[in-house]
Amino acid sequence: MNDTVNRQILLVEKPTGKLGPEHFRLVSGAIPEPKDGEALVRTRLISLDAANRAWMHGATYRAAVEANTVMAGGGIAEVVASKDPALKPGDLVFGDTGWQDYAAVPARHLAKVPKLEPTTHLLSVFGIAGLTAYFGLLHVGKPKEGETVVVSAAAGSVGSIVGQIAKLKGCRVVGIAGGKDKCDWLTSELGFDAAVDYKDGATYKALRAAAPKGIDVYFDNVGGDILEACLAQMNNRGRIACCGAISQYDGVPSAHGPRGVPGLIVVKRLVMQGFIVMDYMDQRDAALADLQSWVVSGKLKVQEDVIDGIENTPRALIGLLAGENRGKRMVKV
Repeated sequence: MNDTVNRQILLVEKPTGKLGPEHFRLVSGAIPEPKDGEALVRTRLISLDAANRAWMHGATYRAAVEANTVMAGGGIAEVVASKDPALKPGDLVFGDTGWQDYAAVPARHLAKVPKLEPTTHLLSVFGIAGLTAYFGLLHVGKPKEGETVVVSAAAGSVGSIVGQIAKLKGCRVVGIAGGKDKCDWLTSELGFDAAVDYKDGATYKALRAAAPKGIDVYFDNVGGDILEACLAQMNNRGRIACCGAISQYDGVPSAHGPRGVPGLIVVKRLVMQGFIVMDYMDQRDAALADLQSWVVSGKLKVQEDVIDGIENTPRALIGLLAGENRGKRMVKV
């Protein structure tokens, strides 16, 4: 990292189809000066998430990313200078730093994080990914021992943790992922009971074989055709935790979307709930205590995909959207 220049990745054009490297540009600028109430932070790790792509479409739970601006994204950063008494140089924080070396951010928008090794865990199992899995499954899905839990994008940062927590709670767990290697990894390494390869093109049939007693809890990361296949196999009074819709973010979404809405929801008396992890931050400490104890005991395995160099951030996001990663993908700056 250069200590005199601020490298930044700009989104120079909003894609109308699939995201490509041509939509980004690396530029160099001056290191910003923090104003009153702000902290100057130096980015250490940039989180890569499917949500990065969703922000290009328009406002979600945050403002849209506009063309010719620094690409938005959360990250772990070190405080360099502070004009707010809540932060001091050397503090580690999580916040929306954007894809850049340095950022001046209001201190109220930065959350202190502990200094622990490896630091990457602060973005994966002890960060947004782990907390999303924890709250989405346990507070929205509400699995009971002996039930069948299905999770899509199961080899990703959130899904891989969802499945493991469901196993800890005594559930039968089925993961849906792309490719035989990922499916084998879910069952052989993470302890899933079964895995369905959606790339085989027979998701409904394979899912029925993997979950012969139907689905009690479905943790949905993808939407589209896979959500449709799961809806039809939900048990009465099943719960669906809607976390994301990767199938809708990049390129052309499914022509018909999930059929059976609201018919199947009514007939099966399903609860289908969307959630944002920030809704549960008042319970963060209790969740982290559980996650940390599971990691220390070896009951929860952590998979991370760390890529070096801010210049590789666009390629890393494009690859994530294509399903290249296992576990949490991030960039070391």
